[in-house]
Amino acid sequence: MKHKCSCHCKSVEFEIESDLENIRQCNCSICIRRNAKMVIIAKENFKLLKGEDHLSLYQFNTNVAKHFFCKKCGIYTHHNTRSDETKMGVNLGCIDEIDPFSFEAARVDGKKLTYTK
Repeated sequence: MKHKCSCHCKSVEFEIESDLENIRQCNCSICIRRNAKMVIIAKENFKLLKGEDHLSLYQFNTNVAKHFFCKKCGIYTHHNTRSDETKMGVNLGCIDEIDPFSFEAARVDGKKLTYTK
């Protein structure tokens, strides 16, 4: 199923294809602070429609994962994962027309991931 998505100010708009089955919430240092539920999808199921110039990239530690935020409103929209280069996480709260509180999220123990440089 296709879902329209956007940041809060609508400067960044994108579309994903997902059954919304693989919902995760992570406790790593960045995820615990942003406290977002994420739907994990294959990268090919993500299409940026608008706002590439409004996206800001944040990386830390190994600099493998890429975390994207809207420069204008600051909303985390999506990220490319460190653990699987074929997957990405999308902020469930950015998906139009759904209530993220109605979804249960599997917990990911990102604190225990081994970091190497």
